Amino acid sequence: MTDYLQVSTTADSREVAMRLVRSVVGARLAASGQVLGPVRSVFWHEGELGEGEEWQVLLKTTADRYPELETRLRGEHPWTNPEITFTRIDGGAVPYLEWLRATTE
Repeated sequence: MTDYLQVSTTADSREVAMRLVRSVVGARLAASGQVLGPVRSVFWHEGELGEGEEWQVLLKTTADRYPELETRLRGEHPWTNPEITFTRIDGGAVPYLEWLRATTE
């Protein structure tokens, strides 16, 4: 069985978030993506507590496509060390998961 993933990253604007989604979905590194926000974030940055507005990006992909997806996100993201994490999708509607796999092949 294919391992399915939901990948998350953030961006400082809706425009950057949409550019990232269009890039990876257009390259079939992800089957789909959503941009949520804005959200307020609190974080450590260069030794200081920071706060800001961000846009969250959620992408659906397979474990096989993840390494190339991460490389592309890191290469196109304006931040030096962007958040890029994933959560395994342990289940779901079989037709959707089949579509996800076929779309990213």
